Amino acid sequence: MRRVKGRDTGPEMIVRRALTRLGARYRLHRKDLPGSPDVAMPGRRLALFVHGCFWHGHDCARGSRVPKQNRDYWLAKVDRNRARDARNGEELAAMGWRAETLWECELKDAGALEARLKALLAPTP
Repeated sequence: MRRVKGRDTGPEMIVRRALTRLGARYRLHRKDLPGSPDVAMPGRRLALFVHGCFWHGHDCARGSRVPKQNRDYWLAKVDRNRARDARNGEELAAMGWRAETLWECELKDAGALEARLKALLAPTP
């Protein structure tokens, strides 16, 4: 697991390129925010987390797959990750931030990703 990157991953780079194309300004991996969001937009008080489906237990085909070896370890690990993600989202909400999760499997459709990012960047009434 040492080779698994925690930042500047392929999915994260896809989101960052899309945000740049949309003209959004952002900061990366803010340590002063709960969960150190992959992308933070302080002016909009928006935190984006780009999650890998396997590591965070998404309900897609890749996320619901559990390795056959050391099954109990992996189930516990994904449960801990989900609990941590929920806790970070609650803490961000308490601070007045919107926390959004972009899943790895959702990034394959560039048009849908751009539409979702535009909706997130739209001013809230």
